Amino acid sequence: MDHPIRLAARQIDGALKSVADVNPAFMTATDKAAALVEIASLEARVAELRLRVTADASDVAEESGARDVGVWAAAATHRRRSDCAADLRLALALADRPLLATALREGAVNFDQARVIATALAELPADVDAALVDQAEEALVGYAARFDPIELARLGRRILDVIAPEIAEAVEARHLADLEASAQHRMRLALRALGDGTTRITGLIPDASAARLATYLHAFTNPRRDDTDPAEPTLVEVRAKRASKPGEPSSGPVPYGRKSAQAFCQLLETLDHSRLPIHGGDATTLVVTMSLDSLRADLATATLGNPAPGDSHDRITADEARRLACTAGIVPAVLDGQGEVLDLGRSQRLFNRAQRRAFALRDKECRAEGCHIPAPWCEAHHRHPWSTGGRTDLADGMLLCSHHHHRAHDPTYTTERLADGDVRFHRRT
Repeated sequence: MDHPIRLAARQIDGALKSVADVNPAFMTATDKAAALVEIASLEARVAELRLRVTADASDVAEESGARDVGVWAAAATHRRRSDCAADLRLALALADRPLLATALREGAVNFDQARVIATALAELPADVDAALVDQAEEALVGYAARFDPIELARLGRRILDVIAPEIAEAVEARHLADLEASAQHRMRLALRALGDGTTRITGLIPDASAARLATYLHAFTNPRRDDTDPAEPTLVEVRAKRASKPGEPSSGPVPYGRKSAQAFCQLLETLDHSRLPIHGGDATTLVVTMSLDSLRADLATATLGNPAPGDSHDRITADEARRLACTAGIVPAVLDGQGEVLDLGRSQRLFNRAQRRAFALRDKECRAEGCHIPAPWCEAHHRHPWSTGGRTDLADGMLLCSHHHHRAHDPTYTTERLADGDVRFHRRT
């Protein structure tokens, strides 16, 4: 005789087959609404039954030689292994949480809510008393009648504040200390050049460091205007337009993700190189190598650092090299036709900290006409490029924000010195 669970499964299957050809278009709105709620409740009960069987199905995995029943289920039902593994974890959690399992079985909690509650209970610190865990389970199951899974997850993270406020802060402090120690162990960062002019950065860093980075990026992005004059595109937009194919639509407002990436690049350029570690016998310095002809040409290239033969991701335009030469810690290495070094600039030749302070006192903000980006967000710029004999002194220097500093080195623009010392940009026709 068949087991009652298998018999129930066949009965459910038979009931569904009996309505396979029924068209819901002929249902009234009231019937449709009631059916949707009833079917959702039924799905929760079926899910609980499947998880109940899963929790006690280790013998199925043993008979087939599978590592666990999750792996076996993925092969037998053609589902994703990650989903089956998650179901196994939830099944085992429900086996230890009869209140939550009963709520799922009776339809008081849906499948997604049950997963969120089980996760919240599992993430409670190990030293929390078992009675408090039971209280947390009872409270979260009760909240499921009013809150969706996202809201339940928020409540779950702060459930001790509700059921045991007298110990919540101390427990959270210990939990955060464990998380911070784990973050220091798990932190990773990797850079991979894609060969298309970009490098993918992937990483995992502690929350405190991420918050600091976010604050720094906000310092760069907050002063930016969102309504850039369409008649005066930025250098990024000019390059994007050059790279676009004929007939492609022009880009709209700059997405926040791109703004953050631009801010990150600007942050790297404003780091105080004098405070970076010494390695290889020299301060942390980026060398830009280019020929004398390239230095003087409008359209040419340069090399960053000392790449291996055949590398292409360390190539930049001469325009970008000339702009980078205004930044402390960037050393221009100019070669003649035989590859011999004609000029190896030193970081001392570039604007130093005292000069930057003098610029801030004198200029107070970006010297581009109509721009009011404050001095701390600006970069020191040579009025006359170092490639044409410009001097690194106060008379030949000025402050420009990152946007206008790029524009100053953009060959599609000319500059005009105004009577008050500001600079006006003109797009070449």
